[in-house]
Amino acid sequence: MTKRLNITIPEDIARRFDKIPNKSKFIAEAIKEKLDELEAQKLKELLTESYKAVKEEDKIVSEEWENVTLEGWN
Repeated sequence: MTKRLNITIPEDIARRFDKIPNKSKFIAEAIKEKLDELEAQKLKELLTESYKAVKEEDKIVSEEWENVTLEGWN
């Protein structure tokens, strides 16, 4: 399924774009590529936040168990 769009682009881009043979395919691929990039960046940000949260949690747990872990080594 496809959807027709009416878009406006800057003149200089339009001139360069005139040389593209299959404009619809080109635009669809370019938009998909950019959306994939944005989604990947968002996922990276979410994973980074999660790793930071887990790191802090791991630190707290390690500190809580430090005495038990070191018991018998003194």
